[in-house]
Amino acid sequence: MPHPSDSDRRKKRDALLRSQDEAIAEHLAQAMKSGELQSAESYGKPLADHDDYLRTPAEFRLPFKILKNAGVTPPEIDLFHKRAELRRQLETASTDSEREVLKRRLGDLEIAIALRLEGMRLSGRL
Repeated sequence: MPHPSDSDRRKKRDALLRSQDEAIAEHLAQAMKSGELQSAESYGKPLADHDDYLRTPAEFRLPFKILKNAGVTPPEIDLFHKRAELRRQLETASTDSEREVLKRRLGDLEIAIALRLEGMRLSGRL
């Protein structure tokens, strides 16, 4: 039995994508017709700013989105979340000694993140 050519595979993939696009468009049209979309709290409003998205390095955005959709949290994201939490704690720290401890922890974490990212760049995983 002959193997399908790249062109045949591409045509099949494109047809599948078109059918998915059509199904999504049909679902949206039905939701619009039923009033389901209009009843959404955010209907007609601009999308919310996603500061965390903008803080994520551009080269990580797509891979992280794919992992997020798969329900997997990459370790780098955990580091970014820890960094954000430390920054929040630093803003609300009430004593100088508490601020110094948090600054030290934040600095250590920043170094760990930088080393991890640099290692990924050097290994070609970025």
